Amino acid sequence: MSEILGGISTSHVPAIGGAIAKRLQQDLYWKPFFDGFDRARAWLAEHQPDIAVLVYNDHGLNFFLDKMPTFAIGAAATYTSSDEGWGIPTIAPVRGDQELSWAIIEGVVADEFDVTTCQEMLIDHAVTIPLQLLWPDRPPPVRIVPISVNTVQHPLPSAARCLKFGQAIGRAIAGYSSDEKVVVVSTGGLSHQLDGERAGMINPEFDQLCLNSLVNEPTKLTGYSTRDLVELSGTQGVEILNWIVGRGILGSRTREIHRNYHVPISNTASALQVLELA
Repeated sequence: MSEILGGISTSHVPAIGGAIAKRLQQDLYWKPFFDGFDRARAWLAEHQPDIAVLVYNDHGLNFFLDKMPTFAIGAAATYTSSDEGWGIPTIAPVRGDQELSWAIIEGVVADEFDVTTCQEMLIDHAVTIPLQLLWPDRPPPVRIVPISVNTVQHPLPSAARCLKFGQAIGRAIAGYSSDEKVVVVSTGGLSHQLDGERAGMINPEFDQLCLNSLVNEPTKLTGYSTRDLVELSGTQGVEILNWIVGRGILGSRTREIHRNYHVPISNTASALQVLELA
């Protein structure tokens, strides 16, 4: 049977990709952010996962405002990145795991979640930047299953719905017959708003509440409506929904192995959290 090792959640700000390309990891502005990943990389080296299930939000490469699925799951053999207009270099194609993808798709549909199945799917900075952060010196040694959550076009899925969706994914992975080690990577946020009167807003107090709750009280976050999340964390801060899905995949009890929180990175509260199954 497959084994879920734990989860890593991280920000995916496009500027991070630019800093990687320009080798600015030791720059005074960037160093506190990049240094936070040493412990996460050590954890990955220790556990050697075979597959990474990546929970993220698409930024227009696959879906736009005219067609925006609430949940979409990739089922491709290979995933390529494309120019998004941010000036971020593309990365080499990343291998998919079609068998696990279909096991998850079939499992969540049986659990009454209607998902969009993507047998062709581009990956954007929300996937490529976390892969580069976690495996910086080589192509990622994992196969991936990308899972996209709508955090862009209202109405958004509720935090409660996202937690239940993650739990359904977790059950599907647990029932997958292949002997594979799986890490869950959730990307986005934390608090930030890129436009409007509140552009640049950051809410460290709410970010820490979210990080604390994700360890062993994720249901605490389901008490916040999507309107609450926008108010407390910003228009783009609702990417916390990706983290809630990822936490649902992990199941009931976890322990926090590592946390790094740094403000700001490109007007964003950048965070990293490593959770291991307790």
